[in-house]
Amino acid sequence: MQRPELVGKQFVKGAVQVIAVTGGKGGTGKTTVAVNLATALAQAGRRVLLLDGDLGLASVDVLLGLTPTHTLEQVVSGEVRLEEIVLRTADGLNVIPAASGVARMARLGAAEHAAIVRAFAALPGEHEILVIDTAPGLHAAVLDFCQAAQQQLIVLRNEPASLTDAYALIKVLSRERHVRQFRVLVNMARNGAEAQNLFLRLQRVTDRYLDVALEFAGEIPEDGDVPQAVRAQRTVLAAYPGGPAARAYRRLARDVQRWTAPQQPSGRLEFFFERLLARPAAQLQVIK
Repeated sequence: MQRPELVGKQFVKGAVQVIAVTGGKGGTGKTTVAVNLATALAQAGRRVLLLDGDLGLASVDVLLGLTPTHTLEQVVSGEVRLEEIVLRTADGLNVIPAASGVARMARLGAAEHAAIVRAFAALPGEHEILVIDTAPGLHAAVLDFCQAAQQQLIVLRNEPASLTDAYALIKVLSRERHVRQFRVLVNMARNGAEAQNLFLRLQRVTDRYLDVALEFAGEIPEDGDVPQAVRAQRTVLAAYPGGPAARAYRRLARDVQRWTAPQQPSGRLEFFFERLLARPAAQLQVIK
């Protein structure tokens, strides 16, 4: 197990690109995507923060072989500050771990979610990109964190339930949270044609019934190295850097760095909102 290293550097103020990795259904490999994408961005020299947004059933720390001393549970209870729980991996990726097996964390309300979002504005560290691994389903935390992100990356795989649940998530986010733009990544794709076809199937339905815009973000190929890396609690980039999945993650990371991040606030609660306003962040306290 890697030992956690607390992060204590001072912030250089500036806009942060915030990406929610989501998908509705469990089993799409969403957490693996979030972990490997964030790692690929860190390996590319970007200052990246990865938030485990599955507040009650955390798994990011497990996939990375980390052993947190404290988690978001202690932040919410007021025992520690957010910056005190940040861990660093060997690749230079900073990680905010959530709690595992803590039912009350999965039942937090909108006020607590908002307080967590606001707390990021005062977080030390020179971060440029925040990647959020959301929980599966349509729980309040999923919707709140997706709404507070600038960009939503929907992880899809070729099975009927994944397609149905991705559509349901997009529908709820667009109609109830006024999120209109989504990027779609096809995971565990057998080939590029399959990935394109799956994206077009989803796009045809959203074009017909929803007022949203979808953009194809590419695919991560089916690769036997990925489950092997998961079992070893390593990223596929570290365990099998020359494999097809690792190459795809590096390609996705290059694309992400070309995505245009909004430079002005959207009018809704956002991560790093104060930095979009280009003014010093106030010290914010998480609600108990």
